[in-house]
Amino acid sequence: MSTSPTAATGGNPLYPIVLSLVAGVATGVLWAYANPIQLVPGVIQWRIFAFLPPLIGILFGPKSGFICGYVGSLVWSLLAGTFIPAHTLIIDGIMVGLTGYVVGLMIDPAKIAIDTTALIKIAIICLVVGLIMVVAVSASLAYLGIFPFWWAVIYLGLSDIVPMLIGTPLLVKSALKILAGTGQQPAHRF
Repeated sequence: MSTSPTAATGGNPLYPIVLSLVAGVATGVLWAYANPIQLVPGVIQWRIFAFLPPLIGILFGPKSGFICGYVGSLVWSLLAGTFIPAHTLIIDGIMVGLTGYVVGLMIDPAKIAIDTTALIKIAIICLVVGLIMVVAVSASLAYLGIFPFWWAVIYLGLSDIVPMLIGTPLLVKSALKILAGTGQQPAHRF
């Protein structure tokens, strides 16, 4: 049995791209409308779904994780009314996309067993990538005069890193079991 993306999707190589775009839109909508706790009203909310780009990266591959994070950031900013072209399209979109890309690049469930050690590794990778993302986004917000750097680091860290650190390792095993039941994993890594 072949594990190539085209074999499992009936010959359609666009499947993982479409799937990651749909996941990105869903991520942006969830970030805009399903985050009840406002850390800084109108600017930063606790993104309880910040784990989605890294989770999509692990499940479907690094490029899928990047697309999910980038599109999610773009959709969220448009829906939340916080779209700033230079910040959203360059810094925020790319850095949030990298949270999905790097985790997906470093964790491939087809190559490693998702055991306790792997879950700890996922949490550590999410922490490191999250810190880099938060510092870059905070620097951009400070440079644009939108938010002071250290306040942004604190609030964005709470907003994004905490849910990534907890949610990604917590949900990856369940998500892999669901995908295994559909016969879709590991064929769809992109």
